[in-house]
Amino acid sequence: MAVAGQEMDQKQAVMEKPQAAPRPGGRAARIQAAVFKAVDELKQAGEELTVPGIAARAGVTPSTIYRRWGTLTDLLSDVAVRQLRPDGEPRDSGDWRADLKGWLEQYAEEMASDPGRAMMRDVLSSDRPENACTCAVYTGRQLDIIRERALARGETPPDTRTIMDRVVAPVIYRILFTHEGADGDYAAGLVEGLLGEGAPQPPACWQELSPHSLGG
Repeated sequence: MAVAGQEMDQKQAVMEKPQAAPRPGGRAARIQAAVFKAVDELKQAGEELTVPGIAARAGVTPSTIYRRWGTLTDLLSDVAVRQLRPDGEPRDSGDWRADLKGWLEQYAEEMASDPGRAMMRDVLSSDRPENACTCAVYTGRQLDIIRERALARGETPPDTRTIMDRVVAPVIYRILFTHEGADGDYAAGLVEGLLGEGAPQPPACWQELSPHSLGG
């Protein structure tokens, strides 16, 4: 119990100190990279994620992690944000409709996968709301690129906010709150509905609900 109390005191002490953003290429950035790499390696090895274990793998002290992130939950959230960052721009086939459908189908499949669900869970479980906003910015920027290409060709695609609200948001909601999840076909149906080509069916669990089941 005494050791546990000392560890809590140490954690609280370092959390009270101001945290500076890592300078690109500086020592803080190198430590962050080492810690993120340690988390990835421990995950791949199927080992339990703890602050002491991550610190040992990264070659830093636990107090360094507590000082930078405060909690394990916030560290894992930052790691997930980095993993959710797109590797590149959406493909450009010359047909923005096909590009939009293709990108959203892949997005839905990746988010609905076990790793995708785990990353969303890590992002949303922390006390850093800016991380969720960062992920939304990543998604919005990908859609912006598709739209900008279409606009440059004199076409009129839906605005990014509309695509986010009518396609991306339902995909994420369905993944998080229904047992059916969302796949590429579901995302494609949402896009077709947005473009006036049809509309996807709601999840079966919605059809099972009644006013009585909702307390109405």
